Amino acid sequence: MTGNEEAGPGRKGAGQEFMERTKYRYIGKSDQQRGVPQPPLELPADPARPIIDLPRPDSPGIPLVDLREAMEQRTSIRSYAHESLALEELGFLLWCTQGVKTIHGNLATLRTVPSAGARHAFETYILANDVDGLEPGLYRYLALSHRLQLIETDPTLALRMTAACFDQQFLLRSGAVFLWTAVPYRMTWRYGERGYRDLHLDAGHVCQNLYLAAEAVGCGVCAIAAFDDDAMNELLGINGKAQFLIYLATVGKRD
Repeated sequence: MTGNEEAGPGRKGAGQEFMERTKYRYIGKSDQQRGVPQPPLELPADPARPIIDLPRPDSPGIPLVDLREAMEQRTSIRSYAHESLALEELGFLLWCTQGVKTIHGNLATLRTVPSAGARHAFETYILANDVDGLEPGLYRYLALSHRLQLIETDPTLALRMTAACFDQQFLLRSGAVFLWTAVPYRMTWRYGERGYRDLHLDAGHVCQNLYLAAEAVGCGVCAIAAFDDDAMNELLGINGKAQFLIYLATVGKRD
């Protein structure tokens, strides 16, 4: 028996069950079709926590880059220079990965990345290790207003996050870590259980934008999919069901 046969249809695991149960024939009516009001476009900001305005993404300090050149140079980079990220650069990268171009009332947003049905089910968190103008700590990107909200400044957070990513030490050496969490009901409200497939597709769109945009500001990126889900969700203060970590990536100045 070949390796392909061993991993084929005869061996049903959780992944194959997921693909089977999310086929359209099992979905039924979505909450949108039932007339249930849709969830908010963004989690509300905490009025008790500080909010930081970000520079506009068209800041004159951000150079233009040729798309073909960016695609040719794009690669995963785990070694970074001992150089801080500028706040303008972080704001640019946030806008390129979840920036809002148009808001259609409380119904939908059009952003710099595609999303199934314009559902945009992600929240972006930033672990700032070395960003000019930011105290090291955890922040959440408020995409609708292009601002950051401080979550916490626990000095052990970066170490604990590295441990939860199975001790991938380059996380500590990065200028910042982008963490994308999914709020699944934003997607499943329209697409039912099929929406969980769309969440993972959307994560790829977002991270690729980060890789390409980083070329404009002399940064390297490395996506991380290996992490302890429960430990990371706990570090972010989310419950792993209504909101869970789906993907993360380090960013730092090229060495």
